[in-house]
Amino acid sequence: FTSCCPGWVKYCEHEYPEQIGHLSSCKSPHTMLGALTKSFYAESVHVDPNDFFVVSVMPCTAKKTEIVREEMQNGGYRNVDAVITTRELAYMIKSSGIDFNTLKDEEFDSPMGMSTGAADIFGLTGGVMEAALRTVYEIVTGRELPFDGLHVTPIVGFEQVKEAAITITDTLSEYKFLEGVEVRIAVTSGLAGAGKLMEQVAAGTSPYHFIEIMACPGG
Repeated sequence: FTSCCPGWVKYCEHEYPEQIGHLSSCKSPHTMLGALTKSFYAESVHVDPNDFFVVSVMPCTAKKTEIVREEMQNGGYRNVDAVITTRELAYMIKSSGIDFNTLKDEEFDSPMGMSTGAADIFGLTGGVMEAALRTVYEIVTGRELPFDGLHVTPIVGFEQVKEAAITITDTLSEYKFLEGVEVRIAVTSGLAGAGKLMEQVAAGTSPYHFIEIMACPGG
């Protein structure tokens, strides 16, 4: 199961604690960035991690409680110090009298280099699945994933759930054990779909290798 949505993670912990071990060990992207900022980036610019205050701007209120979890710290430093919502940021901009139309255009900072297109789709339902498939497929085959052959379709009777499958072929020599393997994936956003998928898992009837779940409809 994916682990980037704190709402889904909390739901799993409360409703399906026996499945916690199947959650990905990956942190959510903004906490990964916070951890890198206070380690790799701090070292590269010769700044004490104590002098960083990392703020994430998110549309998700669940991120506020995520950052205080015990797992969201490294080396004695919280990965992210504060989360504000996009609505809160908009209020701060308006209340400060900032007019974006009068500001000069600037480029984004690039402290750790350019990211891939997969990073841009991560917050949208299905984006985590696509990013993971792209990466795994390229690692084991040395080629980009041909998405014209990947069809994501709704499951009959499970309107909130979509599924996809990809067959791995022409693998590199060290990954020959994956040759011909069909990887099956399910994607859902909203906890109604999550419940249906989890019932399948609990009953031992789930056909999926990888399940992406986001608590909010649409991602």
